[in-house]
Amino acid sequence: MMEDGAALIQSPNVTSSSSSSSSIHENLPLISAVVAFALAQSFKCLTTWYKERRWDAKQLIGSGGMPSSHSATVTALATAIGFQDGFGGSLFATAMVLACVVMYDAFGVRLQAGLQAEVLNQIVFELPEEHPLAETRPLRELLGHTPPQVIAGGLLGILTATIAYLIGKAISQV
Repeated sequence: MMEDGAALIQSPNVTSSSSSSSSIHENLPLISAVVAFALAQSFKCLTTWYKERRWDAKQLIGSGGMPSSHSATVTALATAIGFQDGFGGSLFATAMVLACVVMYDAFGVRLQAGLQAEVLNQIVFELPEEHPLAETRPLRELLGHTPPQVIAGGLLGILTATIAYLIGKAISQV
């Protein structure tokens, strides 16, 4: 009985995504996700400069803003997994569900938390100086994303993974 289980695990029809990549620099899902994240964070710096004519290095690590780096990262991951392991597999389905949860959270819960922080900061700002909370450090307000920011991040992730896949395919043909 145990031998049947071992044979099933070693069956040539069952593939492991970890065995299909020999090193980390050939890991399409990881590379796509990291590049999409870096691009999204970089675009935030550029949009801040465009709108406010100032460079804000905090945008490289901050959350919120256009485009959503969370959305870009998880959609790049899911898309690259689809290219690598097939869009009909359970690994792609798992990555896609994860992407949907992250994107929903970005414009749902996190956006609402940011709006609440904005209101709380205004209340604290209006407190008299002698109030114990008057010196409270302001809460971070830019936590979530608007739907267009999430969509832009998602499209950036898909585009990044697609380009990475096409570059990898072109390199392997050379």
